[in-house]
Amino acid sequence: MHRPIFLKDISLSFPSTLCFDSFSAQVFSGNRIAIIGRNGSGKSSLLKMLSQQIAPSSGEIIMPGTLSIGYVEQTITDCDNLSGGQRFNKRLSEALLESPDLLLLDEPTNHLDKANRQSLMKMLARHHGTLIIVTHDTELLRHCIDTLWRIDNKRIHTFTGSYDDYMCDISQRRSSIEKEILSLKRETKDMHHALMKEQSRAKKSKAKGQKSIDQRKWPTVTSNAKALRAEKTSGKKKASIDRTKHELTDQLASLSLPDIILPSFSLTSENISSKHLLSISHANIGYCHEKIILNNISFSLNGKERIAINGKNASGKSTLLKAILGEEEIIKTGNWHLPQIEHIGYLDQHYSNLNPSLSVIEHLTKARTDWNDIEARQHLSHFLFRKNEEIIQLASTLSGGEKARLSLSLIAAKTPRLLILDEITNNLDLETKEHVIQVLREYPGAMIIVSHDDDFIEHIGIDFYYTIKNSSIFFK
Repeated sequence: MHRPIFLKDISLSFPSTLCFDSFSAQVFSGNRIAIIGRNGSGKSSLLKMLSQQIAPSSGEIIMPGTLSIGYVEQTITDCDNLSGGQRFNKRLSEALLESPDLLLLDEPTNHLDKANRQSLMKMLARHHGTLIIVTHDTELLRHCIDTLWRIDNKRIHTFTGSYDDYMCDISQRRSSIEKEILSLKRETKDMHHALMKEQSRAKKSKAKGQKSIDQRKWPTVTSNAKALRAEKTSGKKKASIDRTKHELTDQLASLSLPDIILPSFSLTSENISSKHLLSISHANIGYCHEKIILNNISFSLNGKERIAINGKNASGKSTLLKAILGEEEIIKTGNWHLPQIEHIGYLDQHYSNLNPSLSVIEHLTKARTDWNDIEARQHLSHFLFRKNEEIIQLASTLSGGEKARLSLSLIAAKTPRLLILDEITNNLDLETKEHVIQVLREYPGAMIIVSHDDDFIEHIGIDFYYTIKNSSIFFK
């Protein structure tokens, strides 16, 4: 056990960006904390502060003098001959060798296959020390965490409880605030009607009084005072309601849930045949005749089916995808029936389909030369690129979430009949992951997906599952 770690009014800022400000917390021995938030919000930097690699922009972190720390970074670059999963396992083993009091992990499941992910979660469940991780892995959040630090709107919000409790709490609080805002809108409307009624009554009373004077009768005693008092009171009430609505809207913004993307695709389900789109039989695949990676591969896919392929790291999943994409480095034998390459879309975790030197709108107008500027901007707005400064950004300056949304907008604008996805949720924050799910649910064509993220696969709707094992592919 270790004495508490104190975070006192810490902030993180860069020359043009404030990530978060004035965060204070205590970390007790045995705490299991996840840091969540959008890409670029400062999660990894906060973890580096705790590992004492960098200092806060302001405030201080007070560590017990005898505290031992194990830290595994997100991107490991000093093991070039190993896969991403092998690099992580090597670095984690080194970190655990000293039995650290505090274990810090940055996106630990990003490059792990299913078996290694399960092993990691079992290990973390048995780990008795203090754990602080940056992760977007909902399975890891559900099974290994009891406290959340969420970075949002330049603040860090703390929640104690499970991830499911957190999501339920967010949903309930949003619902309550939305009801309050709706009630205030109704109150404003009723108040407006009451004011109009009082003004109309005063106008009629004044007209009646003037008529009595004209007829030389004793006039009805009337005054605009009541109407003026009503108008003054109404103005005060409206100002109070507006202030309350503004406060509630700010609270609602802090309880952020992903904006909804409702894409329209250039290819519709009515244009897609249910006949075989792809078939492979008795195929061997490798990088040369002396190095065959996969043996006797056979499977098929019709125009509307979605299949998921899993397997251990370095089992040959990416090699199979490269063979389908027709990459020249791949040697393949057997019988192959594939769509034309222009009818295949491919997205990977690095979004290599994007040109760093092109802007957001230039990507789209290049893909759809028949669209004018208005049509292109309208399409991009469906993918949350709404401001002019967002549309003219170069791809090289986009965040991971923005690259994902731009790539998906291109898929929607010029929809391929077959979409191949290779670990696209790696490095995505929870909000962007939800955006990707929203779009892929609506995608009308066939899909081949390689992913270790079971939650993601479940939500996009997969028809069949295949496993690569011992150089062969098996239907599950």
